[in-house]
Amino acid sequence: MTLNLPINIDSLLRSRTIESERVEYKAGWNPEGVLHALAAFANDFHNLGGGYVVLGVEKRDGRPVLPPRGIDPNAIDGIRKELLGR
Repeated sequence: MTLNLPINIDSLLRSRTIESERVEYKAGWNPEGVLHALAAFANDFHNLGGGYVVLGVEKRDGRPVLPPRGIDPNAIDGIRKELLGR
C-alpha cells in the first residue's frame, strides 16, 4: 500500500522541525504514546487540520535526531493491524 501524504516526509526531518501541535516524533512503536498523540491530533481544538506522528525518529529537545532510526519493515504490518484493531 502506498500512502500519499500532503507533506513531504523529508521536509519534516530535514527542516529540523521542532515538535509542535502538528508534529510528533517517536523513536519506536509505543502504542500508548502513539495513540495518545493520534487522539490529540483528532481533538484538533485549534482547527489545524490534524498532524503527523513520525515513527522511527528519536527526538532531542523536540527536534529529530538524524539519521532516523527507522522501523523494522517486518513490523509494519503488525503495527498497522494494531492501530486498526484487527
